[in-house]
Amino acid sequence: MDRLLNVTTGLSVILLVIILISVRRAHIRVEYSVTWLLAAAAMLILSRMHPLLDAVRNLIGLPDSPLTLFLLAGGVVLVMLFRFSVIISHLRDNNIALAQRVAILEYHLQHLKNHENQEA
Repeated sequence: MDRLLNVTTGLSVILLVIILISVRRAHIRVEYSVTWLLAAAAMLILSRMHPLLDAVRNLIGLPDSPLTLFLLAGGVVLVMLFRFSVIISHLRDNNIALAQRVAILEYHLQHLKNHENQEA
């Protein structure tokens, strides 16, 4: 069990470093990195604080601490995927609305050019 928790600790630290480097290099926006940072920090804390992990395990009613840790991690990942799906859906809707506005502006510009050509 300790080996698995040590591996989880290592992966959490690696994830934290990758997220911070990505934010610094502007590969990921800060508002999206907060969710990842919180998830990695929670995994790190739970993998290092055995009494806290055991308390969560007893609260949930699972027989094994590593199972509890990975069940919580899976739940966090599902919540994050849902959150990012909502964000992507809003961005898609905004893109469609923006494309429609551009098309309307192009139509009006073309109409104005045709109107100017007819007057000349």
